[in-house]
Amino acid sequence: MSTISKIIKETCSVIWSVLSAEYLKLPNTEEEWKAIAEAFKTKANFPHCLGALDGKHIRITKPINSGSMFFNYKDYFSFILFAIVDSEYRFIYVSIGSYGKECDSSILKQSNFWKKLNDGTLNIPRTTPLHENMQEEIPYVFVGDEAFTLSQNLLRPYGGTHLDNKKKIFNYRLSRARRYVEYTFGILSNKWRILHRPLDVCAETAIEVVKACTVLHNFLIKKDAIYLENTPTVMPLVNMPATQLRSNEGGGNAVRLQFSDYFVSEIGSVPWQNITAHVS
Repeated sequence: MSTISKIIKETCSVIWSVLSAEYLKLPNTEEEWKAIAEAFKTKANFPHCLGALDGKHIRITKPINSGSMFFNYKDYFSFILFAIVDSEYRFIYVSIGSYGKECDSSILKQSNFWKKLNDGTLNIPRTTPLHENMQEEIPYVFVGDEAFTLSQNLLRPYGGTHLDNKKKIFNYRLSRARRYVEYTFGILSNKWRILHRPLDVCAETAIEVVKACTVLHNFLIKKDAIYLENTPTVMPLVNMPATQLRSNEGGGNAVRLQFSDYFVSEIGSVPWQNITAHVS
């Protein structure tokens, strides 16, 4: 390893170790999670949302003796930045370094976050009604795209192209919340422009570089008032992508139906959703 490469790796490692405990800390109390959910309700019109999750391919040069492990379906070499974000464009959880050939859903299910969610140690809020005028209690959820498997605490869009109005509206409302993670990836790449090209260092150093970028992103959101200048606003979507059907787990289909019913109810609807859902 060259001297410069060693310095870069060690510097990025120190940035992560010093800052991550404060600026990239997974929420662990009901109050912290509820604050995130309230912000999603206000900004994206999606109540009970604890975060938006997705994976981003970080392009790298082919690691020596790596075979096809880092070669992804987009036909280039990468590792995965898997992230969960809030509505302030902050990372609340990251897992960095999975092989590019892996899918987002499998990375999630191998993560410490998923373990905590399923064993109850994540301390997410207990089920409550979506609105004060409702009695039916509904779980708090995370939102993702069609790559993820439906479960009680993880919602994905309805699959298929011939959807009724209620399902189209649900997909639209979910996408308004989910796009925060896409925007966060965009902000990260545009601010740390090294991510616009393949990282021409060994995989271990590249992972440390990306870890440093994510924690510095959160640090600057808190410390630098102009860091998020020209950040896009989540606007109504016109076209919803077709998705593929996948199995649901743990009562996820019932939870998704509860949200769908709420979004078309008088207290849960928004004025523009019917127009948007019918645009093809």
